[in-house]
Amino acid sequence: MPRIIRVLIVEDSLTIRERLMETLSADPEIEVAGTAQDGKTAIELCQKLRPDVVTLDMVLPILSGLAVTEYVMAYCPTPILIVSSSTNRGDLYKTYDALAAGALDVLEKPGGDEGDGVWEHALLSAVKLVSRIKVITHMRGRLPNGSRLLFNPVAPNLSEAGEYRAVAIGASTGGPAALVTILRQLPQDFPLPILAVNHIGEKFGPLLAEWLDSQSALRVSCAVDGEPLPEVGHSRVILASPGRHLKVQRGRLHLTEDAERHSCRPSVDILFESVARELGNRGVGCLLTGMGKDGAAGLLAMRQAGGRTLAQDEATSTIFGMPQEAIRMGAAEKIVGLHEVAPTLVALAGSGVLV
Repeated sequence: MPRIIRVLIVEDSLTIRERLMETLSADPEIEVAGTAQDGKTAIELCQKLRPDVVTLDMVLPILSGLAVTEYVMAYCPTPILIVSSSTNRGDLYKTYDALAAGALDVLEKPGGDEGDGVWEHALLSAVKLVSRIKVITHMRGRLPNGSRLLFNPVAPNLSEAGEYRAVAIGASTGGPAALVTILRQLPQDFPLPILAVNHIGEKFGPLLAEWLDSQSALRVSCAVDGEPLPEVGHSRVILASPGRHLKVQRGRLHLTEDAERHSCRPSVDILFESVARELGNRGVGCLLTGMGKDGAAGLLAMRQAGGRTLAQDEATSTIFGMPQEAIRMGAAEKIVGLHEVAPTLVALAGSGVLV
């Protein structure tokens, strides 16, 4: 008999709340444990009912979805699925802030133009996925004024480049939180360009680069088809555009709409494989948290080409699927905790030594 997943629905719109209740209640593996129309009630019910999953809107009366996320993850850690709209820039920034504060995934609210049952299937799949994730306490909600815990590594002299040309990073579920943690730790003079793929809903993707840019000392932007790979010493963080693969070829970045890989576009594998071909032993690859196996074969290709390769460890991964597959294949030269990634990259960029 499958375990019943108890869900707390937090949504101020009666129409959306009823649709969520109807969809979730129709699945025999899910039970609606309660509903809340504002952030204060959401926190109270989460503490009282101890649900397995919270579906959470970002725009709520009394307390915002971000405030709810910060409090819940600090005092009663619970898997949170954000169910919100992607139409407002400010709301999108709050969505990314909530993902950084411990929310696990994000699903677009139904827009009315989906095919029959498409949105319902996506909701049920997302709820079942996040219900299986063991969440940890996030201390951000206990800090005064939501202060960030920033870590500035003691870096070697980065004024002169080492032997490497670029860093490629791949992530999926838990990726925005992992990426922002790494970028906040990298110094402004980090010399290597960083190319990144993060799996996220296409409607939520366009502003991810802007949000990361606001959180990082390094400039962050989406890739532009045909632009040159930035020179060492003039580094940027460049994200694959939603719905398009990112690859490096003949010194330039290219965006393609080729077939999905592992049901993903952009695919981490495609980026990593292109870096392996283009840069060989001058590439550095890092595979972060995520479900499935995208990126594992690409990381192996980078290692076989002589590049340096890192995989996030199980203890700090939201989902260990992607890095675990890379480790199983022998693709990871070093297994690192999330807070070790930036210092390791800094060491490589400054001295070429993998510490």
